[in-house]
Amino acid sequence: MDEDVEKLVARRWRVGSVLTAVMVTAYFGFILLVAYDKDTTGALIAGDRVSIGIVLGAALIVLAPILIAIYARWANRSYDPQVEALRKKRDGAP
Repeated sequence: MDEDVEKLVARRWRVGSVLTAVMVTAYFGFILLVAYDKDTTGALIAGDRVSIGIVLGAALIVLAPILIAIYARWANRSYDPQVEALRKKRDGAP
């Protein structure tokens, strides 16, 4: 495989791995907090109307599309143009 392609693939894996690690860490951190610290997650805030666990769960749901948007932005601005450049280089286009 071409060295430039290998570098691009490695970079894509790094970006994907970091974003995946962020999501997995947040998810399992939330699950462990709910499982082992019920007092904290059950504590009421906002005038005793909502629990910390609900707020954290909602934040976790919001985190997923944010991470997707980060990846999509990176892919559109960096990865896709590099792939196109490599295709042109391979095909001998100017």
